[in-house]
Amino acid sequence: MSVKLLYGEETYLLETKLKRIKKDFGELVKGINYIQLDETNVKELISDIETPAFGYENKLIIARNTGLFKKEKKNARGADVALNDLMLKIAQYIDENISLINEAVELVFVEESAEKNTLYKTIEKNGEVTEFAPLKLPQLIQNIQKICAAYKVKIDNETTKYFVELCGANMQDLINEIRKLIEYVGENATITKKDIDLLCIKQIDSVIFDLTDNLGKKDTKKAIEVLNNLLYEKEPIQKILITLYNHFKKLYIVKIAEEYRKDLATSMKLKPNQLFLTTKYKMQASYFSKEEIENIMEEFINLDANYKVGLIDINIGLEAILCRYCS
Repeated sequence: MSVKLLYGEETYLLETKLKRIKKDFGELVKGINYIQLDETNVKELISDIETPAFGYENKLIIARNTGLFKKEKKNARGADVALNDLMLKIAQYIDENISLINEAVELVFVEESAEKNTLYKTIEKNGEVTEFAPLKLPQLIQNIQKICAAYKVKIDNETTKYFVELCGANMQDLINEIRKLIEYVGENATITKKDIDLLCIKQIDSVIFDLTDNLGKKDTKKAIEVLNNLLYEKEPIQKILITLYNHFKKLYIVKIAEEYRKDLATSMKLKPNQLFLTTKYKMQASYFSKEEIENIMEEFINLDANYKVGLIDINIGLEAILCRYCS
């Protein structure tokens, strides 16, 4: 038995690891040898560790999204004080009773994110800490191709890269989409870009790249068509506006980074699995001057403000901006 902390953004791999832990543990009976905790009842953790698993030698305790791995606050108040005190109490208990825990309990903390506080360091010292960071493009390509190969379906590197660019870098989303493609093409066939365009659901960020391409190329018809397709797919218009603003903010950062010869990925704060996008951002930034990007961002801000006070219809306002910069 042991103490583990599993955390990170790559939820598919994290959940796969958790399923393996449950499977390896064996028979699970809720409330007896299988205890589930969260932020509402994590204060019962020590009691649950010490309560025997009647009829079973060992017990599995999974504490999910407990709030215990937040940054420690020296001047915490109210609920933060209680949570901070509980975190320190549990850390001390694990440190002092690790032999008891190892004999009869498998304790697994599952978190979306985790600061390196006292409890984190205690688990690191006495057990196992695993971060499931977003996968980089080569890893995503390798995983997708392995899945395809298992079903005797082919997909080359360029097509897989295109697939990731369109569908995002979340492994669970990619698996959902690749299953559709595998079913569609069938055994011994090859997945093509045409198949991906036909069947896959594009992430909004990918669609915004398309919209910006058309904007940069002064293609009014296609820019409006992309916008209307997003609306048809029930994407909220405010979300589209915010995503567009954030996209142009990145293009503006590219301009500044190039001006001062700074690293693009660092300047844009891209995650490891987004580094392949630097070339696309750089290319799109070349369509606009720095002043044009500033003006577009300002127009997005003004549209948002005027829409909120009822001075303009947001759909009409957004179409007007796109038309203005395509002309």
